[in-house]
Amino acid sequence: MEKDYKNFLGLGIAGNFALHLKQAGELEDFKDIITADEAAPKGIFPFYIPNNSTFLGTYPLSNDTIALPDAVVNVQAEPEVGLICKIVYEDGKIASIIPTHFAAYNDTSLRKNAPKISLKKNWGASSKGISSKLIEIESFKEGSNIDNYRICSFLRRDGNVFRYGEDVALTGYSYFHETLLDWIKNQINTQKDFGPLQDVLALIKEASYPPEMIISIGATRYTEYGEHTFLQSGDEVIVALYDNNLYCKNPIMSKVVAGEYEAEGMSVLAQKVL
Repeated sequence: MEKDYKNFLGLGIAGNFALHLKQAGELEDFKDIITADEAAPKGIFPFYIPNNSTFLGTYPLSNDTIALPDAVVNVQAEPEVGLICKIVYEDGKIASIIPTHFAAYNDTSLRKNAPKISLKKNWGASSKGISSKLIEIESFKEGSNIDNYRICSFLRRDGNVFRYGEDVALTGYSYFHETLLDWIKNQINTQKDFGPLQDVLALIKEASYPPEMIISIGATRYTEYGEHTFLQSGDEVIVALYDNNLYCKNPIMSKVVAGEYEAEGMSVLAQKVL
């Protein structure tokens, strides 16, 4: 059964995994964004804001389908980790963020020029994806259960399965653990409308400060195949998180080929492309 996140903030992080922005052709978009250090993410973008009067108010999440846009434009899957979080506000700003669960996530994106990154992220219903299988987070400090997990992704096309994203450890994110939470809080509280970014705190205020959010923490790197392959009707995109203490790469690929997506220590998102 698909969980309803219609009262949650929907936010994403740009540039939190080495080389992804270059592969996605988006480095130029962020050329004027100055970060605290070279490894820092570039910014936060909204993909869904409850009750917003613009396109951001359209609920885009699905756990089984991707609907391609009507316009002729390249669409690429973006394998990520989605964090389910509670938010505490003080004096109109975010005081703390408490992650409670994580899941496989697909930040499907349009590959086109746009003044704001959010314009590439939500083109209607079923333009994003999150797995219905959530994994509880014991703690988001170093050494917790999330550190055991890896992420990989695949594309099934014409009966064949191809590796779409690299198989990487979640601890390979540039910012993770408390460093990431501190950065998210500070970024939301201070980010201005500049370049491809928007004033996210102003959008949150307009939405009456939702107490929960989904935040996708950054797309991982593509394989050579994934970098140059765009989605077509009839494809199936599979993003898998798996506990590396229970599985390794080849058994995960075997499960995907067989369409076996339910197992202990896994969160799998499988979406048919319409």
